[in-house]
Amino acid sequence: MTTAATADAQRGAAIYTPRTLRVYDRFVLGFSNDHAWRCPSTRLLRNYDEHIGARHLEIGVGTGYFLDRCRFPVEQPQVVLGDLNPNTLEATLARLQRYHPTTHQLNVLEPFSLPEAPFDSIALNYLLHCLPGDMHSKAAVFEHCASQLRPGGVLFGSTILGQGVRHNLIGRALMSLYNSKGIFGNRNDDLETLRAGLSRNFARVELEQVGVVAVFAAHRAG
Repeated sequence: MTTAATADAQRGAAIYTPRTLRVYDRFVLGFSNDHAWRCPSTRLLRNYDEHIGARHLEIGVGTGYFLDRCRFPVEQPQVVLGDLNPNTLEATLARLQRYHPTTHQLNVLEPFSLPEAPFDSIALNYLLHCLPGDMHSKAAVFEHCASQLRPGGVLFGSTILGQGVRHNLIGRALMSLYNSKGIFGNRNDDLETLRAGLSRNFARVELEQVGVVAVFAAHRAG
């Protein structure tokens, strides 16, 4: 990954300060999901309930909203948190203390190896649209994640699309604002390029468009 791309990723992550994180759940997961992206958070939570494993890695942790609410398959899962931004790691760590998670500051666009690997599941929820570059370059993320999954493990998540979808007035306004500020990098992200990138790295891919959001699960060969 180039130095410029690393800097772009860091600028995008920097928006998540303690102040913005206090309103994240209400604005992003409430208002924006319902009215701009037209993919309710209940649908994203269902993706967690269906695919999360006992040993789980969350990349791009946000506030930990979905990990706080989802149904793990065991009472005491092993939860690992990875993010560029120490603010999000701190907020999510505090929210999920009952699981005693471990944290790592990492850039998913670069190869990484974690001591807790291999994982049963890895989540990339609302992360891809925040990364710089197009969907072709972002596909490197899938290779990096696949290397940290056990055979039969699953990578799942969601991302807001920029191409091949019909954004409403609110969505167009937010897309323009967020892309201009480097918070989003998804003007050219489309469903089929996402599907192709996942299919190159995983044996089986489930992909659904809900509103302007792609909800996915990709299974590594067993």
